[in-house]
Amino acid sequence: MSSTPGPHSLTFRVMRLCRPSFQVDSPLRVDPLDLFTGEDFFDDPVAASQLPRLCPQSGSGKTGEPDLTYRNRFELHSPTDAMGLSGLLILPQAFGAIYLGETFCSYISINNSSKFEVRDVIIKAEIQTERQRLLLLDTTKSPVESIRTGGRYDFIVEHDVKELGAHTLVCTALYSDGDSERKYLPQFFKFIVANPLSVKTKVRSVKESTFLEACIENHTKSNLFMDQVEFEPAQQWSATILKADEHSSEINCQTRGIFKPPILIRAGGGIHNFLYQLRLSSAQVKVDGSNILGKFQITWRTNLGEPGRLQTQQILGSPIAHQEIELQLLDVPSLTVLERSFMVYLKLKNQTDSKRGPFEVWLSHGDPHEEKAVIVNGVQKLVLPQVEAFSSTDFELNLIATGLGVQKITGITVFDMKEKKTYDPLLDLEIFVDGY
Repeated sequence: MSSTPGPHSLTFRVMRLCRPSFQVDSPLRVDPLDLFTGEDFFDDPVAASQLPRLCPQSGSGKTGEPDLTYRNRFELHSPTDAMGLSGLLILPQAFGAIYLGETFCSYISINNSSKFEVRDVIIKAEIQTERQRLLLLDTTKSPVESIRTGGRYDFIVEHDVKELGAHTLVCTALYSDGDSERKYLPQFFKFIVANPLSVKTKVRSVKESTFLEACIENHTKSNLFMDQVEFEPAQQWSATILKADEHSSEINCQTRGIFKPPILIRAGGGIHNFLYQLRLSSAQVKVDGSNILGKFQITWRTNLGEPGRLQTQQILGSPIAHQEIELQLLDVPSLTVLERSFMVYLKLKNQTDSKRGPFEVWLSHGDPHEEKAVIVNGVQKLVLPQVEAFSSTDFELNLIATGLGVQKITGITVFDMKEKKTYDPLLDLEIFVDGY
């Protein structure tokens, strides 16, 4: 329905409901003593004793009576005056900055400024974004019976802000005026939603662990007190947050178990870093190439306690390459003796949904012209039985070192005797060989 041309009896007035702000006095206040005395004034006891007579306290002259001349309004009367805070609060005069994750709360008043009473008023309030249109209030089923001359009808609407960019608060009224003519009034109130913070992540893989670093930066003009920064790992991962050692005063604090102080991220570009260690859980999702690590749940409050909440998108790491048959090292001695046998303990894992094997395990020769410093002691090929689906078997290799110093164990290879398939060898292992 298009708007009705001509003057309207009703009009909308909108005010955002949010916390007030502190009123700050900009003039710099001074102590009168600083104008008449120097830094060494109190070094002379005689001069210091004459200070009350030279600089009497200014004011009204009578205790409890105000100084209507305001001649001492720039003087410091208490140490807190230097802060510039008057103790007064200012109500918001405009929508102000609205950020993603906050709750937009608005006080809406529809006023009758005509000389006639309006009847059967149907009011709607909607939030329109680039993607959707959300209905916040609809009085179609229970219209406002009447709004008298000079009267008004007030209501409050709330909306959890989940999109960035341009937003429009659309307020409409369908009513009957003094001539019983049905009129339609639309009014639009636009505002922009900005991003309060950014989350930058770095992912590093070290052996079987993955380390996730998250840097949270504050883009608002007020301090953010982080109530919660929680990383929710994906199904196949488990996460542990890594923190620096606490100070002794924090460890012995009796209230620490009751009250958890929030993390402060200062206004205008303040940052805070978080570090997590991720490990693949035992119940892995059996999907090759899955690289979803998880997402962050972040909640905060501003200086005067207004809450905010954000959830990041899924954070991606390096694709996980699930091998059908995987060979893992359990234990290897760090020190061995020349020409004496030693054991290397290994695990063979079947990561398929079917029984596999039997298997053969040996040390590949590699370059035939290169003499190996570590060889198999005894039977060159170790035969392992079949392994059930998603199961594993532990075994040991009997080896012997023929060279001194730091040596490498290379080429531990697994061969599936039924499938006639050779799998990737285990990564090289280093040991130290002593002569005694």
